[in-house]
Amino acid sequence: MNGNVPAEFNERLARLRREHDALLSRENAPVSRNGPAGNGIYERWTYPVLTRDHVPLEWRYDLDPQRNPFLMERIGVNGTFNAGALLWQDRYLLAARVEGKDRKSYIAIAESPSGVDNFRFWPRPVDLTETADPDTNVYDMRLTRHADGHVYGLFCTERKDPSRPRDPTAAVARCGIARTDDLVHWERLPDLVTTAGQQRNVVLHPEFVDGQYALYTRPQDGFIEVGGAGGICWGLTASMEAADVSREILVDPRVYHTVSEAKNGQGPPPLKTASGWLHLAHGVRHTAAGLRYVLYLFLTDPERPWEVTHKPGGYLLAPLGPERIGDVSNVVFSNGWICNDRGQVFIYYASSDTRMHVATSTIERLLDYCLNTPPDGLRSAASVAAVNRLIQMNEPPDPER
Repeated sequence: MNGNVPAEFNERLARLRREHDALLSRENAPVSRNGPAGNGIYERWTYPVLTRDHVPLEWRYDLDPQRNPFLMERIGVNGTFNAGALLWQDRYLLAARVEGKDRKSYIAIAESPSGVDNFRFWPRPVDLTETADPDTNVYDMRLTRHADGHVYGLFCTERKDPSRPRDPTAAVARCGIARTDDLVHWERLPDLVTTAGQQRNVVLHPEFVDGQYALYTRPQDGFIEVGGAGGICWGLTASMEAADVSREILVDPRVYHTVSEAKNGQGPPPLKTASGWLHLAHGVRHTAAGLRYVLYLFLTDPERPWEVTHKPGGYLLAPLGPERIGDVSNVVFSNGWICNDRGQVFIYYASSDTRMHVATSTIERLLDYCLNTPPDGLRSAASVAAVNRLIQMNEPPDPER
């Protein structure tokens, strides 16, 4: 800084720093502490863990009074959402999608000592080297600590559809791949190759299967609509340096009049448990108000992760209250969760493409939910029968018997 600094500049900067520090250091608390008792499966937390206001001031403002005498925001942020997650050196890390006011997204790492509050961004965003075909937009990174020793980030790379040059809304979605050993320096690898026209929500399984890398894919016919594709799929590739899935096996299909009739997709990498692989996914259905996104769980076989063994009916988590309001309303989306060494599970979810939240549970509770919740009977009569069975189980014993 050169010359005299106006008092107004210093006062405004001091206020910005106070407000920012207060937000970052704000203590979070379970909703049940001062509100409803909850459902026994998980605990929602009161405040979002990441918002656009968490982004460092140095990323948004030029702090030199000569260049920016009115201390205006130079690079605005629209939202922080759809974050991958990883436990790293006893810190809870989120690889957040930071979307600017120009609609361009980038990935940035934020860390917390507790997993529920005090998230602070690392000094710089992730630098993803572009491929020969430059990305227009990158977002929704899933983080997988793989058995090969690397951490992989799989994300959506979006580009203009070259077959429709006159349509500015026409886009193509592919799966971008990068890997790292320190989460600071990233090696960009070639995009995933599959037989599908487009790919979203691709997730790397954390272990080798038959000596190969395993991927959960979600093929689709177009950029938005899935079209004739079936749902969450499974495929193998010999290498991540030239990832190529030639055969996709359907794992979890879309089904009429369920929470995932329009679309579904794997969320974060599954968690390994004694009962099998625990999966978190999103499901989408059409409503009169537009698409509604919710989260659901299912369990797959320990040795054959592409075979579903248990799937509770309905959704696990749906948007509530203020979560329903945002850029894309009535949406919750998750591509990151963390299980620590105490069996606690931190489910990080975005609401309405705007902000990040956390819900906490345990492996024990989530497995109980998966193993003992009735599946979707796919008919109203089956739903009534399930309710009646529960009512009967709760009836007091007949003293005459």
